[in-house]
Amino acid sequence: MKKTLRYLYLACVYLFLYIPILILVIYSFNDSKYSTNWQGFTLSWYTQLIADGPLMEAFVNSLVIAFASSVSATILGTLGAFAFYRYRFPGRKVMYTFIYIVMMSPDIVMGISLLMFFIILGMETGALTLLLAHITFCLPFVVVTVFSRISGFDRNIIDVAKDLGATELQMFRHIMLPMLMPAIIAGWLLSFTLSLDDVVVSFFTTGPYFEILPLKIYSMVRLGIKPEINALSAVMFLLSLITVTVAHLVTKENR
Repeated sequence: MKKTLRYLYLACVYLFLYIPILILVIYSFNDSKYSTNWQGFTLSWYTQLIADGPLMEAFVNSLVIAFASSVSATILGTLGAFAFYRYRFPGRKVMYTFIYIVMMSPDIVMGISLLMFFIILGMETGALTLLLAHITFCLPFVVVTVFSRISGFDRNIIDVAKDLGATELQMFRHIMLPMLMPAIIAGWLLSFTLSLDDVVVSFFTTGPYFEILPLKIYSMVRLGIKPEINALSAVMFLLSLITVTVAHLVTKENR
């Protein structure tokens, strides 16, 4: 009885999470522009989506920024987590605490503070400032994810590698990096997702000539939900599903 209730509870949770997405995907094939009633099956909204130049440009911009920021944040975050684990230096605990402060800061506070910082530096808002902002708020998540993984390692592994003549770089490349790969992949996925759907920080740090998909959708939704948005959301969900599946297979093979 308890097992049945447990599975029933789990099924309710998954239905609550995925039924809205399923409805969105179904209505992306609905042959009706304004009505929520089913009028027939069509692929015209996907065709119009591909033909919509500004929307596709914003989509490509979002993918470029998300990929570049997630890769940069993953590299810097992995090195930062290794430094926190490997070395003891003054202010180490304070610096690690600041990582959590950035994670818990409201998006609007981070967006305004980054905008003021760029203005002080004399930087014009655009693709570069947006990329730097995304790296900033993605970096702490990678550091925490990788550090939580590396904290469970046996420190004797490093000493054994050093006794066998491995340099610091060889030890990191051949021993630590393979062991950290699941956490690195998880940190990259988390960073990519956070960057792809960010609205608030992007609103303050991007310029008028560089538009990304979340801000484009936000401006379109205020005038009403169009079927092209449903089609685009379905494509983004499929892209996320493929990314998570590939990462799961890579992690499984690594193990």
